[in-house]
Amino acid sequence: MAKSKTAAQTGYKIIATVKSVKGNCSWGHEEGDSFEISCHDTAGLCGFFYHDIYPQLMMLQFGGGFPSTWGDPDVVNAECMDKYNLVKMELRRVKE
Repeated sequence: MAKSKTAAQTGYKIIATVKSVKGNCSWGHEEGDSFEISCHDTAGLCGFFYHDIYPQLMMLQFGGGFPSTWGDPDVVNAECMDKYNLVKMELRRVKE
């Protein structure tokens, strides 16, 4: 088995914040949870949700963004695919 490794920070830091939970998240996320997430670290997010947000996560981490006419180019709002236990999350690029 491979040894656990910590990847060096690549690109921008991304902070995920749980905005709401409808029902019961099977991974235990609750409204107000906030954590760093990246293309190299799922930060405990379930595989289904991580799979869905990966393209937006990569865009934010490596400097891309949606047009500013759509809103803040440093923020993406995402929803879990489980609509019965819906988790809504904000991904925010941190420019330090």
